[in-house]
Amino acid sequence: MNSCKLAEKSCVPCQGGVEPLKGEAICLLAKKISPEWKVVDEHWLERQFKFINFVEALKFVNKIGCLAEVEKHHPDIQLSWGSVKVQIYTHKINGLHENDFILAAKIDKLPLGNGI
Repeated sequence: MNSCKLAEKSCVPCQGGVEPLKGEAICLLAKKISPEWKVVDEHWLERQFKFINFVEALKFVNKIGCLAEVEKHHPDIQLSWGSVKVQIYTHKINGLHENDFILAAKIDKLPLGNGI
């Protein structure tokens, strides 16, 4: 995994009118993030994070929220007791863009605190 290079980039606002990534382009970028991220239907990235309790999961959600604001790229986040599910795709193009992989690489670098 070579997330360092992706994590060093910044998300660039997508203007729309761009085709979503497909096939080999997705495969190449997916190799640069944690294998725990799953590409679903060539449409979004998804990863589940586990924590020892609700409070630790919430702290992680807040870290993701701060990162998303800095990057101006916002994932869908599901918070439950001891668990955070993150889904990332570019809403403007209704599919995957390099920005999604950049955000995933940056999330990979966030400290998990008391994650499992």
